[in-house]
Amino acid sequence: MGIPVFILAGLLVHCVFLVSIFEIYFSSPLVHGMTPQQTPLPPPAKRLVLFVADGLRADSLYELNSNNTPQAPYLRGILENNGSWGISHTRVPTESRPGHVALIAGFYEDVSAVAKGWKENPVEFDSVFNESKYTWSWGSPDILPMFAKGATGDHVYTFCYTAESEDFGAQDAAELDMWVFDHVKSFFNSSRSNQTLFSALNEEKVVLFLHLLGIDTNGHAHRPNSREYKENIKKVDEGVKEIASMIDNFYGNDGKTAFILTSDHGMTDWGSHGAGHPSETLTPLIVWGAGVNYPQKVTSQFFEDNFLKEWKLENLKRLDVNQADIAPLMASLIGVPFPLNSVGTLPLEYLNNSAHFKAESMFTNAVQILEQFKVKMSHKKETTLSFLFTPFNLKHFIAASGMFVQPFVFQESTVLFYSFAFVGMIIAFFLLIQTCPWTYYVYCLLPVPVWYAVVRELPLIQDLAANLLSLRIGQSMGFLLVCALGIEILVFSFFYRSTLTIGLLVFAGWPVITQLWVQAKTTALIWTLLCVLLAIFPLMPVVGREPNIPLVIATGLLTLLISCFSLTSLCNSKNKYRNNEDLKVHFYQMLSVALSTYVVSSTHDSLKNKQGLPVLNQIISWMTLVSSSVLPLLSPTFLFQRLFSILLSLMSIYLLLSTGYEALFPLVLSGLMFVWISMEQEALQHYGLSLKPKLAVFNFSYATDITQFRQLHLDDVRRAFFFVFFIVTAFFGTGNIASVNSFDPASVYCFLTVFSPFMMGGLLVLKVVIPFVLVSCAFEAVQVTTQLSSKRYSKCCFCISKHFFFLVKDYGSWLDIGTSISHYVLVMSLTIFMMLMNGLAQLLTTQRLELPRRTKHHFT
Repeated sequence: MGIPVFILAGLLVHCVFLVSIFEIYFSSPLVHGMTPQQTPLPPPAKRLVLFVADGLRADSLYELNSNNTPQAPYLRGILENNGSWGISHTRVPTESRPGHVALIAGFYEDVSAVAKGWKENPVEFDSVFNESKYTWSWGSPDILPMFAKGATGDHVYTFCYTAESEDFGAQDAAELDMWVFDHVKSFFNSSRSNQTLFSALNEEKVVLFLHLLGIDTNGHAHRPNSREYKENIKKVDEGVKEIASMIDNFYGNDGKTAFILTSDHGMTDWGSHGAGHPSETLTPLIVWGAGVNYPQKVTSQFFEDNFLKEWKLENLKRLDVNQADIAPLMASLIGVPFPLNSVGTLPLEYLNNSAHFKAESMFTNAVQILEQFKVKMSHKKETTLSFLFTPFNLKHFIAASGMFVQPFVFQESTVLFYSFAFVGMIIAFFLLIQTCPWTYYVYCLLPVPVWYAVVRELPLIQDLAANLLSLRIGQSMGFLLVCALGIEILVFSFFYRSTLTIGLLVFAGWPVITQLWVQAKTTALIWTLLCVLLAIFPLMPVVGREPNIPLVIATGLLTLLISCFSLTSLCNSKNKYRNNEDLKVHFYQMLSVALSTYVVSSTHDSLKNKQGLPVLNQIISWMTLVSSSVLPLLSPTFLFQRLFSILLSLMSIYLLLSTGYEALFPLVLSGLMFVWISMEQEALQHYGLSLKPKLAVFNFSYATDITQFRQLHLDDVRRAFFFVFFIVTAFFGTGNIASVNSFDPASVYCFLTVFSPFMMGGLLVLKVVIPFVLVSCAFEAVQVTTQLSSKRYSKCCFCISKHFFFLVKDYGSWLDIGTSISHYVLVMSLTIFMMLMNGLAQLLTTQRLELPRRTKHHFT
């Protein structure tokens, strides 16, 4: 069956608009051409040592143990006797790259780096490292190279361990930090016999950067409340003590070294980061040494949280900063120009210097930020028509104007075509005189043919209007009210997962409301039961918070039990088309489920014992992933046999990617999908739209797109809504936007434990897609068995999903804007997914691979 033209056209349109959002919101905000700004007075420090303990939470460092002893004795002593301390407030996304960019460059990540996996520099940016005389850095290959790549000249040096060392299943991830400490010691020892290096180390404006990844790795693998995480903090504390003592001795205790310890982000109790939970955004900051204030005793201080009392630090002044403020602090301490793109504000209370020095530093900070505004305004003025450019003025702030294309009344198709063509020419001319990029032409001109197609193709709206007008006024109003409420439930589900529970409970009562209960009692009872079961999942915590491997194993065994009943039913059936090859395929899929269950159990035990990921388990996992995409195509194309085959194959993969209750989700969802297909047959017969086909012998391979068989009915809108609702449930049933962003790497431990963001991200996307595939295949069955074309169903689905576009906003906090963009991208992706899933569902349900069979020879 070929892919309909409307699917290809719709796919193109949605892809373009999806890309347009990324260009608008995910293009680089940075400007270039500013003049470096530097405080004219001599700095207090000649060198700076920056310790970044990746993934270290503020409370994990500051809180006391149960016996009232500090987690990090050396650092506790520093903040009580020698330096200043506080909390560094990070911003979302709380990931390693944007956190380090904020710390070292002073701005909140160039968001276009999202497509680079937070590793490479999509655009060049300035940093404290770049402005230094020399910078030496040790740590992760994921972090260090991006600052060396963006530096001008050859003065930023990196020393990295191998990427394979970042193994979540390793025996002790603290070895990553020990590697850094050991190599720093060796570096200083070697400088004594290397005059060139020794001279460079004794220059001014020197930065030493130690990136410590062990805490983050142990947090992912064992959770922040684990013994491994806390032991790693102690090892970092001891390492910092040794390095600080060694550096002071190396420089003869000249008092010209400043030290900073902080973190790029925190971590949730369940070992993830990326979202905006306080445990992810609150990180420690301890500063001591040259030019830094000593602890300031206070009798009282007010913060909205209760941390001071919990940490027993009520009498020491807490100096909170935004993460980007640390970059100007470092620049001020060693006297280098403030990073050109920095938006940080110098935290004066950390400085122990004269009022003159502080005033000069504040002025330099202000001029540096003003320079960015001037360059941005100049660039905007050069690329905007003069009569449209208005410099910022409070008097004109509330003034606004707009231009709209007035509607026309068309009577002839030719007039319609030329009218839209004329509008397109006006838009193109307006873009041309502003020398806009070519992508602007695509974004602005694409709606012209889209609206032209909408105006020309109105049969869907006419069919629905005719059906609606045939009802009584009360029924019509009730139908519209139910549609509105249904759409609002979908909208609220993007913010509150529990809203899906309400919708599913309403679905459970659907047979009673429509009298289908009388027609098919058993099917309706099972439908109600499964709706109630599925309604439990949105009330559960998001995936990753509470791992439960025994429940995953139990789900695998339950799947095997259901498969045995299915196999028994298949063997006892009198279907003349059944053969032994079909039974073999079924058996192989059961074996795959059994192996997946074993691998999950074995891998968990191995990692728990710190023995790493067994190679055999890894091989089985990847082989299961590959074979499961082929096995369904070897099964018969009879409706329930093929759908059950798809379920078994996808469950084999899903089990390998599960860590808790979510393993049950596709099983319950698929059960509801099977009953949905049967219920739709009952509904079709109830409304007298068609004869009830025999689903047991219905064959996908003989189904065709039967547009001409019947017209659209109001009940088809309900079917389309069910599909969209189930698609949203498939996504939000076990998680939310934050849980997708801050994924739990434990989900992919059966496949790999060495950190690889794209590979891990790809596997987690596959986990998200699997419920989509199950719903799409069921909807394909609904389409062909209810005798309505996929084209008309899809149009209904797309009309429903467009409601979400009005929720996109470009104002408010970064988090608000980011959330609205996430919603927009998700809805666009869902719409594209529905088109792609339609094609994939057709492939999975209608195509069959025939294996070569042995020829029987008859001898006479």
